[in-house]
Order: sequence, then C-alpha cells, then structure tokens
Amino acid sequence: MQNGTALGHNVIARTKDLILVPVPEVQNQKNHLEETKAENSQTPAQSASKNEALIRRNSFETLKREFEPAICLDYIKAGVEAIIEDEVTSRFEAEELKNWNLLTRTNRLYEFISWKLTVIWMCGFFMRYCFLLPLRIVLCFIGLQYLIISTCIVGFLPNGPFKNWINDIVCRLAFRILVQSLTAVITIHNPKYKPQCGGICVANHTSTIDVYILSTQTTFSMVGQRHGGFLGILQRALARSSPQIWFERFEVKDRVAVAKRLRQHVSDPTNPPILIFPEGTCINNTSVMQFKKGSFEVDSVIYPVAIKYDARFGDAFWNSSRYSMLQYLYRTMSSWAIVCDVWYLPPMYRNEGENAIDFANRVKSVIARQGGLVDLQWDGQLKRMKPKKEWREKQQEEISKRIKGE
Repeated sequence: MQNGTALGHNVIARTKDLILVPVPEVQNQKNHLEETKAENSQTPAQSASKNEALIRRNSFETLKREFEPAICLDYIKAGVEAIIEDEVTSRFEAEELKNWNLLTRTNRLYEFISWKLTVIWMCGFFMRYCFLLPLRIVLCFIGLQYLIISTCIVGFLPNGPFKNWINDIVCRLAFRILVQSLTAVITIHNPKYKPQCGGICVANHTSTIDVYILSTQTTFSMVGQRHGGFLGILQRALARSSPQIWFERFEVKDRVAVAKRLRQHVSDPTNPPILIFPEGTCINNTSVMQFKKGSFEVDSVIYPVAIKYDARFGDAFWNSSRYSMLQYLYRTMSSWAIVCDVWYLPPMYRNEGENAIDFANRVKSVIARQGGLVDLQWDGQLKRMKPKKEWREKQQEEISKRIKGE
C-alpha cells in the first residue's frame, strides 16, 4: 500500500499470455509525474510491447461482451419444445381436429357430455356401422375380385397398344369401385396437367388410398415397397397386366436395380407414367417431408400432384406402425367419408446445372404450397430409425459457431 492506493495488483485471465492491469481510480500527483517521465523515456521496443498488451486486453473485453448467457436460452427453449411436441414425430400421428366430428376416435368422451349429444352420436354410430360399413365391405369385395380377375385376363394378351388400352379401362374401373367402397368424394383441379406416358408423377403420401384416388383418372406403373397380405394381393394383380417396380426398402441392390428400371421405363414413350411417392413413408397430411433424390436423377419430365384430405369427415392417414392394412380399412370404412382435393400441377423439368437434391426440393415446395402443407426438410425415415450421426454433428457445429460468435 502506498498513500492509500493499491499498486502492482494484476488480474490473470484464462489465457496464459493475457494479463489485465486495472487502472487505479486514484493516483497522486507524484506517481502521475513519475509515470509521465517514464513514458517519455521509453524505448520504441517498450512502446510496441505496451501497445500489444493493450490490444490483447481489448480483444479479451470484446470477447466478454459478445458472449452472453442469454444465447443459451434459445437452445433451452428449443429443447423444452422438442420434449413437449417436436415438428417431426407429430407428423406420424393422426391430425388433431379443432372440432369433434361425432366419431369415436378421440381421447375425450365428447359423446357423453349431454344426453342430446349422446343421442346424435348413437344415430351416427348406427348409420356408420349398421348401414355404411356392410355396404362398403361388399363394394370392396366386388372391386377386388374384379381387379384380380380382369388383370389376370389382360396379362395373357400380347404386348401392344391394344393391351395398354384394355388395361387402362380395366384398372380405372376397378379403382373407381374401390374408392366408392370408402365413399370417397374427390375434387379434381387442373385436369389438363394429368401425367402423360413416359413421365414420372410424384405426390405427397398419406396412405395407400393415394394410389386408388390417382388411379381413377390415370393408369400408372407404380414404384413402391414390396408388401404381403392384402396389399401383396393388389401388387401381384397389377403386375400381371402392366410393368410395376416393387423393391425391398433397405436392400442396396434393389435400389440400384430400381434406378436402372426407371431409366428403361421412361425411355419408352408408350409405357404408362410412373407413380412415385418420394417421401418414402406415410405422413399425416399436414406437411411434406424430405423427397428422396432417386426419382429426380432420371432425365424425364416430372408431373407434381398435391393431395389434401379433409379430416373432418374421416382420417385418411395410415399409421402403419400401429395398424395393419385391414385394421386401417376398417377404420376408414367406418368413417363418414374420405373427402379430398387433387391438384395436377404444371410439368417441371430439371434446370441446367441443377442437381437432383435441389430439383427434388423445388418440386416439394411447389406441392406443399399448393396443398397448404408445411414444407419440412426432415427425412420421413425418422419414423423408423434414429437420426444419423452426421446430422447430430452438424447441429453441434452450428451451436459451437453461435457460442463463439462466428
């Protein structure tokens, strides 16, 4: 201590070569004169050393100002929101309705709020299960039998324009019977943009009903996962009369073979258009998730189609991880109806220098905008598997850059 003033106290930062010297609040006249004299007598080397120390001190103070604890609050908020309800897993569950539609598929017992509402619900229950459901089962059986028998007969015809013409009539009629077994009310927009032969039709995917609805207007060659059971019967029936491409989802060899067959198929202008759902899984019709790039690597015209269902009359979403195909059909056939809008959009071509991923995202954004759906970049396969390691590392890098202030 000298004259009541502390001298020679240094504050050492975390960096070993960084020393902060606080400026004393009080300096007596004698010390001030001595410092002034010492500064005037400093050599150029000493002056440069002092300037470097000042720069280091300013750099450390700048770093302290840029890093604020409030930055962490954004990540804490995002984490809490993800725990409550994230934007991915909610897309794999049935859409929540604002108003009850007199169906029993709800966690709240709306039908027992009052006796009047109970009477209305019971009348609707009787109508759906005692009248509509048996009639729809009969129509579904008729449509399925017609499809199996007619495609078997068409399969014996020689390949050519006549076979394609007969197959087109047979398939469209069969699928129209099948959609009527669901009491489907379909509104078609822009029919002038319907997919043409030699092209690829891509659409957002909600359930297998998408295929039935689109096939009432156009006969397609389909690309999809190989199934068993009820869907397997339909796949084998369709494969008899026209070329179809079925594959195993996680087989690399199958994916290579599919890409090759796609190119071969579109190279023949007489082949029917290909129907693909690039999301690769069923989404609850509130959003459009990542489109796989495979179908966009083929040098062919793309016909985008947007499908939007009205969930007030019946939920068209198929949660395949919870319900089998027959359970799903039972739920849809016992609903009021399947009401949807289908928009055929202008054909799109890959721009020069545009890669397949950018082209897929451009098509996806057009479909999402027309259907009033949320455009998400997440992979729909998160429904079945954990996030990839590189995705987590990318998020960690973004957080690190933000904390560092880069």
